[in-house]
Amino acid sequence: MTPAMWKLAAVLMLGLLLSVNIVRAEEAGTRPVLSTGTTVTDEPIRYPSGTPHITAVELTFKPGQQTGWHIHPVPLFGYVLEGELTVDYGAKGKRTYRKGDALMEAMNEAHNGRNTGRRPLKLLVVFMGADGVPNTSAASPPAKGQ
Repeated sequence: MTPAMWKLAAVLMLGLLLSVNIVRAEEAGTRPVLSTGTTVTDEPIRYPSGTPHITAVELTFKPGQQTGWHIHPVPLFGYVLEGELTVDYGAKGKRTYRKGDALMEAMNEAHNGRNTGRRPLKLLVVFMGADGVPNTSAASPPAKGQ
């Protein structure tokens, strides 16, 4: 075989290997979970300045347990692993999220989350913050009618 034929054979083999990996990824199943540039209350996502710091936590709430009114100075991605979460956004209404739902949580809108299901609620929460910036801050409930 000439060097040109070897190159052609190598390129064809590489293409075959890549196509096999793509098929395997499709067979494994890919489901888009979330793609957005805004929060659930239509705020544009704004990242804090400073040195980036990502924090991922799994939160568990008993039935009826709630977060208390708060805001997030940083973007927060949430994914419901189990159960049901209802979040009160004041004048912006309430939204209920169930197993398999994903969200970019409100940032500068005070909100309160509650496990409204009969079983424990498990959430995967990823804060996209910065060193020295709190992920969550306590807030007063919004005034009625706002």
